[in-house]
Amino acid sequence: MGDCVEDFSLRCSSSSSFSKLWRFIIPLILVVGLVVPWGGKKSNWAFTSPSSPWPWRSTSQAPILLASTMDKTSRSNRKAINLNPQKPEKEEEERLNVGKSGSYFVPSMVENTPFPIRSARSQKSHGNVLESLEAGLVQARTAIREAKNGNQTQKDPEYVPVGPIYWNTKAFHRSYLEMEKHFKVYVYEEGEPPVFHYGLSKGILGLEGIFIHNMEMSQFKTRDPKKAHVFFLPFSVISLTHYVYEVDSHAWDPMKNTVRDYVNVIQRKHPFWNRSRGADHFMLACHDWGPEISFGVPYLYKNSIRALCNANTSERFNPSKDVSIPEIYLPEGNTEGLLGGPSPSKRPILVFFAGGVHGPIRPILLSHWQDKDPDVQVHEYLPKGVSYYGMMRKSKFCICPSGYEVASPRMVEALYMGCVPVLIKDHYVKPFSDVLNWKTFSVEVAVKEIPNMKKILEGISQPQYLRMQRRGLQVRRHFEVNLPPKRFDVFHMILHSIWLRRLNIRVYETEKP
Repeated sequence: MGDCVEDFSLRCSSSSSFSKLWRFIIPLILVVGLVVPWGGKKSNWAFTSPSSPWPWRSTSQAPILLASTMDKTSRSNRKAINLNPQKPEKEEEERLNVGKSGSYFVPSMVENTPFPIRSARSQKSHGNVLESLEAGLVQARTAIREAKNGNQTQKDPEYVPVGPIYWNTKAFHRSYLEMEKHFKVYVYEEGEPPVFHYGLSKGILGLEGIFIHNMEMSQFKTRDPKKAHVFFLPFSVISLTHYVYEVDSHAWDPMKNTVRDYVNVIQRKHPFWNRSRGADHFMLACHDWGPEISFGVPYLYKNSIRALCNANTSERFNPSKDVSIPEIYLPEGNTEGLLGGPSPSKRPILVFFAGGVHGPIRPILLSHWQDKDPDVQVHEYLPKGVSYYGMMRKSKFCICPSGYEVASPRMVEALYMGCVPVLIKDHYVKPFSDVLNWKTFSVEVAVKEIPNMKKILEGISQPQYLRMQRRGLQVRRHFEVNLPPKRFDVFHMILHSIWLRRLNIRVYETEKP
């Protein structure tokens, strides 16, 4: 069959005459494709290596041409593994299927390109380690699919996911165990602190620094990049804003150029970014400027996994490949004094919010409810001597609206203190929503329904509220920050979300000249 690919949209012909004709047509298409802009219908084709089929060999030339090509292509159409059994998708099922040849075929990383993914068996292998890695991922996908269908059960002496807070408890648990067994992350050593390998670990954006520190010390870290499933770009956006950005200059370019220069160093010194066009690389940022800074490197935001607090789909956050992470306010860099609250019977306030007026949603909230109803405690500023956390612990529901950005620490604070979150956000992808069914432990209120908020919350029966509150306490473990990290906590849930995205790509080692 030669170089034919038996994927979901392409079929190989057994005709020998057609095969001979095809050998003549392919070179012609390659030449024309490099000269004439490629248009037409979207396909499931993808680039899989920088050295083939492109005509250059020098990696120093590649980034310029790649950036030009990426600008002409539409956004990635990859989708993350869906662990929600209530929403079966034919495409999702196909992504978990292993082809007859043993290859795992995925939607394109770069669309509208004339080069199909090549089957690994049609190439001379120069990457036995890579092939072994990909074979392990094939087995992991199969195990997750079998667990999803209820064919496997796993014992775990520490924690077994149960209950409706998960879309599929067995699939999540098996996926998590497979991650613990196989997942390896390479952290690039290039770069010096404080911009690289360091980040602040306190305050509203502290999760960024905590993750960088934990990743450097993690059991998932490997010092052999050939054994890595993903590659971490350890720059800190918080540090970029402190050390590179000129205050009040409104100039993004110095920060973007810093990241661009860093990726260029990685491209020149290592083969891994070019091998996958950055698709098996990830960055992490909790600062609101993280998405904007990533735009400075086209492949970083179009192909790479971006773990972001500001998970706003209207600002080009792509849940198919990007990861939503929670924003967590840590005054002292830990959760001391933040966890726990009284029982539901000792919460006399129906709903509570206090916060600054910024963004489009909060002015609407305050105009309708500030000082209007004792059951609806909505404030811009709390009275002197009134504790913010104390009010959360007295409330059944806690409002978590967007500000200028969709991310807010209130959502996690509510879960920490036993208050049911009320989410009022547009275009927001909730953290770990591949695994967690947020509707079972939170309430979503549309902006247009803000005037009816009290009616909506009073319409939740007492038994239903008690179930939601209890589930919030159960799900809290996935948002807790531990030093050192503990299984199933926020550090591991972030890694698990990245693991799921990695399962949806296939990296090939191409034949060297």
